[in-house]
Amino acid sequence: MLRIGQSSDIHRLVEDRPLILGGVHIPSDKGLLGHSDADALLHAIIEAIIGAMGEGDIGKHFPDTDERYKGISSMVLLEKCYELMISKGYSICNIDSLIKIEAPKMAPHIMKMRENIASVLHISLEQINVKATRGEGLGFVGRREGVEAQAVVLLEKVL
Repeated sequence: MLRIGQSSDIHRLVEDRPLILGGVHIPSDKGLLGHSDADALLHAIIEAIIGAMGEGDIGKHFPDTDERYKGISSMVLLEKCYELMISKGYSICNIDSLIKIEAPKMAPHIMKMRENIASVLHISLEQINVKATRGEGLGFVGRREGVEAQAVVLLEKVL
């Protein structure tokens, strides 16, 4: 049985926070605000996986009211999501994702993001795609007020 999940995640850009996307620390004058490290890309992927399994959303599993998750690396949350996915008998067919960010450029970092995600989810690089686009000066992305990430995941029931 195949199951599709999709999600998006938005975080505000602020000063004095690191910019972390796909588990990669990206040099920038602004970073993402959130309870965890605010990695919008990984949050979208996590929630898409959770959604494909019919297990609710990221807030159900990693609530921002829980101090255990304050400042936590989203790579750790992705690992916990992987463990849940395996326990439910699913494997990943593929992930397609998109980062909407005005600046900085994502192209130099995308391969490392893919490697990070593939490593934690125990999949090949060919199974994970990460793209990026700019807001072209329009909306909250274009004004550099925030970042949005989207993900679509195809899972297969293997047990």
